[in-house]
Order: sequence, then C-alpha cells, then structure tokens
Amino acid sequence: MSEQIFTDVPQVELLQWLARGSLKQNLPRAVRLWVWLRSLYGDAQDRALLDDGFSLAQWRDTFFTLSHPKGEAIPPLHHPSCPCSKTTAEWLFDQKTGLERSQWLQTVQAHTPIPDLDKFLQQRLFGVTRRSLQADLDILAELGWLEKHEQKYYRVKYFPSRPITTKRHTNELNFLNQEDLVAIAQNLSQEICGVRRFFFKLDFVVTATDELENWQYELQRLWGKIPVPPIELTYNSARLGNTFICVVYPVCIYYVQRAVYLCAFGQSPDLKTDWYNFRLDRIQDITPIEWTHQDIPKNLQLRYHKRNLPTPDEIEAKMSEAWGFDFYLDARSMLLRFDRDYHDRYIRRTFRHDTFKAIAYSQVKNLIKKHTVNLEQQQALLQILAQRSPDDAYYRVQYRHGDHNVIMRLRAWRPRIEVFLPWDMRQSIANDVAREFQLYNS
Repeated sequence: MSEQIFTDVPQVELLQWLARGSLKQNLPRAVRLWVWLRSLYGDAQDRALLDDGFSLAQWRDTFFTLSHPKGEAIPPLHHPSCPCSKTTAEWLFDQKTGLERSQWLQTVQAHTPIPDLDKFLQQRLFGVTRRSLQADLDILAELGWLEKHEQKYYRVKYFPSRPITTKRHTNELNFLNQEDLVAIAQNLSQEICGVRRFFFKLDFVVTATDELENWQYELQRLWGKIPVPPIELTYNSARLGNTFICVVYPVCIYYVQRAVYLCAFGQSPDLKTDWYNFRLDRIQDITPIEWTHQDIPKNLQLRYHKRNLPTPDEIEAKMSEAWGFDFYLDARSMLLRFDRDYHDRYIRRTFRHDTFKAIAYSQVKNLIKKHTVNLEQQQALLQILAQRSPDDAYYRVQYRHGDHNVIMRLRAWRPRIEVFLPWDMRQSIANDVAREFQLYNS
C-alpha cells in the first residue's frame, strides 16, 4: 500500500481544525495531535517504527525513551533526550517547521486571544497522563486519521480533508529560478508603512482554472505517497490534434510561457520521446495505477526496478545543457547575428541561457565550416557573412531543436536578428517571412 507523508505545519488554521471547537481551551491538545501525526505519518526522521494494529503502549514504547515511566501519572523529568521533556516551543519553532515565534504568536492571538500563551509555550507538551494520550488516539480516529478495531489502531490510506498548511521559510520563493527576482520579492513582499510596493504579474492564457485546481490537487495527493505511483493520463494534444492515453511517472510542475505544464517520464503522445511536458489544462483525466500494471512502458519499469526514478533535478540539469523548455528534444548549435544598435540597447548585459555566448566576427567563419556539411550551403552562408558588418553582434547557443518557445523568442527579435545556423531553421524562418510579407502586400 502506498504511504502518504504528513508535512503540514502547525499554523493556526490546522490547529483550529484539530481543536474541534475552542482553540483557546484545546490549543495544547491541538499541538500535541500535530506531533502525533508526525509520529504516525511523518518522514523517516519523525515516524515511529510501528506496525499497523498498534496499541497506545506500543506507540509509547517507540515514541519515548526506554526509561519513560509507564504508569498513569504525569511523567516527571527523567531524561533530557526523552520527547516528554521537550517544551511546546521546542516542538513548534525549529528549522523543520520554519515557524518564527513572534509571528506565530501574533497570528494565534489575532485568531483567538489566549492569556498566558508564552507560559504555555514553556510547558512540556507531553507532560500529560496516559489517559490524555489515550484520548488523543481516539480523537485522531474520530477525525479520520486512524481506524480503530478491537482496541488496535491502523493507519489510513488517504488523509482526511483538512486545511493544508505548508512550511514558510526564507527561501520559499526560490522556485522562481531567478536569484535576483527572489531577492527583490523577499525584501519587498511585505507592505512598507502599510503600502504594498512590489507587484508580480504573470501572463496566464489558461482559462480552465477549475481543471488546473483539480489536477494540481490530485498531483499533490499522489506526490505525498510512498512510492509515488505512475499514472494513466488522458491528454488532448494541440500539436497533434488528437487525444491520447499515456502511462507516465509525474515528476514536477513548471510555469512556462503563460501556461502550466506537468513534466512526466514514460510515454509521449507521439511515442517519440521518454519525457514530455503536458500542458495541465489539456489533461482530461489522471488515474493512478500500481507499479505492477502491465501497461507501464519498459523504460519506466527499468528505472523503477533500479530505484532511479526521474527527479526535478534531472530536468534542471537537462535544461541547463541547452536553451528551451522541451528539454528532451535534440540539442543543436545555433549561430545568430544581431544589429549592433539593437543588441546594445536590448541584448547586451541580459541573460538568455548558460550556453548563450557572444563570439567574435572572426570565429563565425570557422563555425559555419564546422557545422555545415553540405558544401553548397556552406558556401552560400560564407558569402552572406562576407556582406555582413564585422561590427554587428554574433552569438552561439545550444538549443532544443523544435522547441516552440525558442521559435517564439526568435520571432520576437525579428527583423533585428539573423539566424545563420542551423540551415534548415534559417530556411524555415525565411519561408515564414515570405508568407508574412504576402499577407501585407497582396
């Protein structure tokens, strides 16, 4: 059975839900229930080594130290490493939760004024009786976190619906993948003297927001399982003009060029690549399947059995190798020329890709000879180069051949740019320009 990992942070929304009533009266228990959930469903560091069908005594023996008292009374301080010695503040405010004490206090007090909140934080969270711990277990069962059969407790396959709270930390904006922008957002994201001074606007062409919300929720749920299951994905491809069923392993989500994409490994709609970027709003159905399913493609089966399933880091590495979001397409060399005036105004001192490098005019001839096998094409390009100014700006870059976003960027630079290589792209652009000219001169 696939297992989910509990990563929720004890922010006020979750604690209010766990309190099942007055947070003012039940805050200690709400925080303690959150720790219970970490011990039952947390990661390898937090999870207690318990088999399903456990009792309170078995949980106690795995959660606390061996010297922890087993009686009915509140346990005295007996060992500094026993979890029963930790204060509430120690449970709440550490690197793992990312909670900042003063901000958390302010949020709780704004939600429900609680007297002596600082005093509560200094109390031992698990300095309670066995009866209180038994009541905690029963509450978790009532909330749907456990199933109880004949005084034994069993973990559930699916977590109950609850407010989802995530870790807030200083680098939470790093998903923007642009260090300077992250720094600006972190410094200016908060209001200054009551006025917001930083705004971040993205072009977003997708209108099927309900579908996006459904799929991101479903993927979030699947990514919480151990192991993450493969999925059968029904996809309406705009490029191929048809609907396809692909069995893939979902890796991550990217926002690129005004839309959101699921990067997945397994089958592509055209069956030409192992990887594919599926536009989220064009997905019609997602069905998780078992790793034993007969339709899982061999390339994915192999990586699963080798315990080498694809990761987001693998995608990042591939994208750094060549310009373009379709990182699974063939990488080729491109040779470009910009008008000097346009270049100095809009290209110089900008970043396009790691491989986007300026070269001297004297290098262009050698690159044309190196990358043009057809002698007739090579001679034509050398003659064209001889007519161009050595003072213009010349660049080379590795790009993903066939990537739509690369093509769109080149179109945006026209007519201030000229593509020398590859030859087939140069000819394709020339044909586009000719057709466009006819539209305005017919």
